[in-house]
Amino acid sequence: MSCSEWAESQLAEIDLLSSMFPTQDELDITDQLALAELRDYVEGSTETPPPSRPRFLIKQKVDTASMNGVDVTISCAYPSEYPSVLPEITIRCADLSRAQQTQLQSDLNAYLMENCQGEVCVLSAVEWVKDNSHLYINKGSSTAMASHRESACPPPPEMFSRLWIYSHHIYNKTKRKNILEWSKELGLSGFSMPGKPGIVCVEGPQTACEEFWSRVKVLTWKKIMIRHREDIPLDSQGMDSKNDENMDSLRKFTGFEEAMFDPHGNRGNHMDLGQLYHFLTEKGCCDVFQIYFGIEGR
Repeated sequence: MSCSEWAESQLAEIDLLSSMFPTQDELDITDQLALAELRDYVEGSTETPPPSRPRFLIKQKVDTASMNGVDVTISCAYPSEYPSVLPEITIRCADLSRAQQTQLQSDLNAYLMENCQGEVCVLSAVEWVKDNSHLYINKGSSTAMASHRESACPPPPEMFSRLWIYSHHIYNKTKRKNILEWSKELGLSGFSMPGKPGIVCVEGPQTACEEFWSRVKVLTWKKIMIRHREDIPLDSQGMDSKNDENMDSLRKFTGFEEAMFDPHGNRGNHMDLGQLYHFLTEKGCCDVFQIYFGIEGR
């Protein structure tokens, strides 16, 4: 498909969704500027493809065996090449545990990859979620008593974690934006290096690191994994403020940033690994370079 055909398919699907979900309580287009630019391009008001594509939320209520009207939110962002590639779809439901939400997300992605490659598929995703989410919510309800018993046990000691994530590549602007926004939302420090390969490091409370990973891994990737992780127990006898001080003393990064190291190559998607090595050395992490690439840096 050509760029114009991608844009026409995207606009046609949004118009269809708008007719099916006419109120903002059902369909909330969070990037109206991107939609206006997409419409201008499709209608010929401009010859330049829009720099970004629309993002929107579809809000549904699902009935289960134990609850009625459970709120489920489907967040969607179009890559420029959609529908030749799958959209970025994320499911949010307060009545699901993190593990169940991750499983629901993974199963939805598997369904879309098997049945919807090369076709507009947001409506199919919505229908699948409506038809199947009750299975995960009911599963969560059936384990509520077990969770209650577990909560009576002493909590495990708080942990500081540092995750070193490897991806075959990180090009997509939406994914790069998600990585930056989620790390800041969760109070994590570290960095991400886009390009080929893609590298992400996050550090902070273990629960926040795990939440970050659960969100990132269910996006559509060619390959992504935790290449290395560091888990350090904190002094659980101290006060919360003391733990915060211990946490900050263990951080090797201040804040979270997207780091670029002299991009080169035909698409500008390869970084200077020598500069990456020196960056890691300055942060006291040079040993990770060999873990990633199998060679010693220099």
